[in-house]
Amino acid sequence: MDKIRIVGGNRLDGIIPISGAKNAALPLIIASLLTDERLTLENMPRLRDVSLLTRILSNHGVDYSLNGKRPGEDHLAGQTIHLTAREIVDIRAPYDLVSQMRASFWVIGPLLARCHRAQVSLPGGCAIGTRPVDLFIAGLEALGAKIDIVAGYAMAEAPGGLKGARYVFPKVSVGATHTLMMAATLAKGETVLENAAREPEVVDLADCLVAMGAKIEGAGTSVIRIRGVERLHGATHRVMPDRIETGTYAMAVAMTGGDVTLTNTSGDLLRAALDVLAATGTTIEEVDGGLHVARDPATAIRPIDVVTEPYPGFPTDLQAQFMALMTRAAGSSRITETIFENRFMHVAELARLGAHIAIDGRTATVTGVPRLVGAPVMATDLRASVSLVIAGLVAEGETIVSRVYHLDRGFERLEEKLSRCGAVIERVSGEGMR
Repeated sequence: MDKIRIVGGNRLDGIIPISGAKNAALPLIIASLLTDERLTLENMPRLRDVSLLTRILSNHGVDYSLNGKRPGEDHLAGQTIHLTAREIVDIRAPYDLVSQMRASFWVIGPLLARCHRAQVSLPGGCAIGTRPVDLFIAGLEALGAKIDIVAGYAMAEAPGGLKGARYVFPKVSVGATHTLMMAATLAKGETVLENAAREPEVVDLADCLVAMGAKIEGAGTSVIRIRGVERLHGATHRVMPDRIETGTYAMAVAMTGGDVTLTNTSGDLLRAALDVLAATGTTIEEVDGGLHVARDPATAIRPIDVVTEPYPGFPTDLQAQFMALMTRAAGSSRITETIFENRFMHVAELARLGAHIAIDGRTATVTGVPRLVGAPVMATDLRASVSLVIAGLVAEGETIVSRVYHLDRGFERLEEKLSRCGAVIERVSGEGMR
C-alpha cells in the first residue's frame, strides 16, 4: 500500500485551492436517482469515495461521465460530472458495495421515493462508532414505508408511494436528514422534519433539489418543510467548498507558523472552528474568494479547550486535526468529543511522535510539548490520518504515515497541495518503502 513520507520543519507559504466538499458531493450524487433527466454537478472533488459511489449507482442503472481537462485549467480545480438515471434497473444495494461506504445506504430514500421499493444492505460497523441507521428507518416509516430487516438487508416498500408526514429526529443526524429530505421531495403532501441537521451540506443538497424542481423551505434551520411534487427534472449545480478541508489546512498553517491563502472557500462555513483557531494566536482574514491564514512562528500556540457539537458548533471532523495542533501548544487543553464514540484512536499514533495526551472517557487532555519527533505511524480513519500529517509537518526528522487510503477518501491530492507551499511531503509506493 502507498504511504506518505514527511520531513518536518518547513513552514507553509503560498496558495492552497480548496476542493468541493466531500460531505456535500455524496448526497448530491445520490440525488441523481430522483429524476430520469441529467444532473450535472460542478466542482466535484477527485476522491476515492466519489469514484466508488458513482460505481455503486451504476449498479442501479445510473449513467455517468466526466468532463475532460479544459484549456488553462488547474488540475487541482474541481471536475464536472454528469449523472443520468433514465431507468432504475435494480432496487437492490448489495452488502459488498454498501459495506465499502456507509453513505451508500442513503440510496434507500430516493429508491423508495421513485420506485416505491428498495432492498439495501445494512452498512455494518464503523471504526469511529456504530452510526446506527434506526433514525433513517423510523423516518421513512413515518412517511408510510414498511421496512423489515431480513438477513442484514432493509427490505422497504411503499405501495402507492410515500406520504408526507411530521417526523422529529430523536437526535441530530446529517445522513438521516439528507435521506429523508430526498425521499420527501416525491412524497404526496407536506413533510415536516424537526430537529433536522443544520449543516451547510444540508443546505447545499436542498439548493440542488430546488433547482431540480423540489419545494423545500427551512434548510439550514432545525425545521425543514418539503412539499412533494410529482417529478423532478435535471439541473446543474456547483458543489459547495469543503469546510473540513478548509479547517484542516488552516490548522496545518497554524502548526507550521506559515502564511497561506486558501482559495475557493468561505469563512462563513466554519465560523466556530475559525474562532477557536484565532484564539490560539492565528490570524485569519477574509479575502476575495477565500481566507488568508497566518501565524507568527516566534509566538507560542495558545492552548484552547473545545467541545465538538453539531453545526454551528465545533465540527467533530476537525477534532483530530485540532488535537494535533494542541500537541505543540504552550500549556494544556481539553478536547471533549460528544458526537462519535471511539474517535480518539489517533491519540496512540500522535503519542508515537512524542505527544502527551491523557484520555478520560470522552475528554482528552493534551499537554503541549516543545518538540515532536518523526516516527512510523498508522492512520485509523479519514480525519485521524490527516492529523498525523499535520503533526509530521513539524516533527523533527522523517514521519511515515501508512494506510493512506483513508486520506484518499476525503482529501484531494493532499501531498501536492502541501508541497506547493514548501512542505517536504511525498507519496511513495509500498514497493518503494522496502
